[in-house]
Amino acid sequence: MRWHPKGYGGHRRDPEQVKREGWREQGVLAVSLEDARLTWPERELVRQLGEKLYGPRPSDEGGRHG
Repeated sequence: MRWHPKGYGGHRRDPEQVKREGWREQGVLAVSLEDARLTWPERELVRQLGEKLYGPRPSDEGGRHG
């Protein structure tokens, strides 16, 4: 028989469930630029929001190629 301290055992939530609950309960949105469910304009909006709030990503600092 295994013994786990309270709060350390049981079922682990998958990342999508954590993101869904974060949005619904706290209004926090976690989005990947590579999420296949997003269209190009949606990914571009997410990228622009991220840059506005947090600055450019290290891979984006050299300018855009494309």
